[in-house]
Amino acid sequence: METTMAIRSTMNPVQAATAGPAREKAFEDALAVLRDRRDEFNRQRFVPKDFVALLKRAGLYRASTPAQFGGEPMAPASFMKQVERISAVDPATGWVASFGSSLVYFAALPVETQQKIYADGPDVAYAGGLFPMQKAEKVDGGYLCSGLWQFASGCLGADILGIGLAGGPETNGKPLTALVDPADVEIVENWDVAGMKATGSHAVKADKLFVPEEMTFVRGGAPRIDEPLTRYPSLAYAAQVLAVVTLGAARGALDYAHEVGAVRSSITGGDSKGNRPAYKTGLARAEADLRSARAFFYEITDEVWNLAVRGDEITGEHTALLRLGATQAAHVGRNVVLAAFDLAGTGAIYESHPLQRYLRDALVPAQHAMLQTNTFEAAGAVLLGLEPGIPSFP
Repeated sequence: METTMAIRSTMNPVQAATAGPAREKAFEDALAVLRDRRDEFNRQRFVPKDFVALLKRAGLYRASTPAQFGGEPMAPASFMKQVERISAVDPATGWVASFGSSLVYFAALPVETQQKIYADGPDVAYAGGLFPMQKAEKVDGGYLCSGLWQFASGCLGADILGIGLAGGPETNGKPLTALVDPADVEIVENWDVAGMKATGSHAVKADKLFVPEEMTFVRGGAPRIDEPLTRYPSLAYAAQVLAVVTLGAARGALDYAHEVGAVRSSITGGDSKGNRPAYKTGLARAEADLRSARAFFYEITDEVWNLAVRGDEITGEHTALLRLGATQAAHVGRNVVLAAFDLAGTGAIYESHPLQRYLRDALVPAQHAMLQTNTFEAAGAVLLGLEPGIPSFP
């Protein structure tokens, strides 16, 4: 890859539907298609480009493109509620859709680079396989990159890929993300997992690939564009969009539990499951837990977003609360899905059972480094004015 334009040359731009009823219909249409195809995506272990195109039509891949480049930036809560709805149908597809938010990172690129990336339109699908960070050879004008990077969720449907580079003196030791054309790297299909199969989080491999310096940025680095969404804490947002997938999975699981519990009699002619004390109590507690975690999650999101819109200071405590709300959502959502699984009884152990989709996928987000249990301790430390003990927190 010799120029930044090489990335865009392989893209087939898809325009979002006009904002308003047409875009709302495009979103509902995408959900309907997902209900029909989610098993297909799970079997093949990735979300294909033709469905990504439907998400572009619904506006999810311009939701974090700066307005300066034709984007229609969406308030974080509004974007995440759409991801939540997708995840209630299929959490793995929701996970892929959540990366429509990751264009906020591109704001740290030189403005001229951003102009070139968005030259054909604001609807860009990005996927990053950033770890482990690889040491690249610094050469005139850029870097020679070699290595294997794991966990590139959505890479088979992406327009642009990111790979992680270890920082050097020129970045004050901060790691870099290098943007590359999917045609210039190899996708190593090694995503052999029990949950989140359809995310297609394969590895990316490169061998002495030249990446111009202007196509690299510090993830979460200072933005070159000043808009409300670029003021919102980007690393906290990255944790939030993953956590909200679990909220969606929990909603899908509880909706199923409601449906089953509403049946008035069992197949044996006895009381229905929903008429049993344990079922009623378990369902009520799970509903309360989910709604409580969700309320905190969106309350702090809206509070910080309002600060970003006004241009007011967003403190470390604000950002820690965003991280805390995200971790709480991921862990409570997982527990709610387990509660629904428990209510379903023996039948839920079969692979074909509707709850298996939510069970397998909902276990994954809380395993992510940004949402693991140690982030509770880190958030508590920040709230107490102490050091969090985790790099890049909050």
